[in-house]
Amino acid sequence: MHIAIAGNIGSGKTTLTKKLAKRYNWTPQFEPVDNNPYLTDYYKDMNRWAFNLQIYFLNKRFKDVVDIARGDVDVIQDRTIFEDARIFAPNLHDMGMMSDRDFANYSDLFDLMISLVKLPDLMIYIRSSIPTIVSHIQKRGRDFEKSIRIDYLEGLNKRYEDWISTYKGHLIIVDGDNLDFENNDSDFSKITDLIDQELFGLFPLK
Repeated sequence: MHIAIAGNIGSGKTTLTKKLAKRYNWTPQFEPVDNNPYLTDYYKDMNRWAFNLQIYFLNKRFKDVVDIARGDVDVIQDRTIFEDARIFAPNLHDMGMMSDRDFANYSDLFDLMISLVKLPDLMIYIRSSIPTIVSHIQKRGRDFEKSIRIDYLEGLNKRYEDWISTYKGHLIIVDGDNLDFENNDSDFSKITDLIDQELFGLFPLK
């Protein structure tokens, strides 16, 4: 089974991935951040490195999806290939940080890749406002994230909402502003109750 966590930068995806992996004995798969060869350069000069970064993520994410499909374990994934193509790349293009030529090339490659894979069995979207996201980013204190612009995060949030409103697969939406799933067991249980209903309820996923 393939479970995926979606959400903006700083929404709590990694935290929720870890907690759900432990709760359900799922194999966690995390976003490649620490060893990403482009990320630091990207946040220093988005225009120069946007296309390179997005191709890197697309490559890694496609490989992950293929490995999940070929494997025989239940995997929970921190961010998906769909977010790269539907959220981050279009946002960079709209902001003028990815040229029309590069965006068209990227989009063609994604369309080919996505024709070969299927949707996750369950998508969990963490919906968080900009103040919550900024608070989380400040709390974790990554140097390369200090230069992230508010308008960049706002653009991502709008695209997340547009994407999730048309998502066709099985979906759970988590209130990232009001559920402290990291520190509050009751709030975490509200999420696992929704998951249990989807996976093990009267009409569970096939």
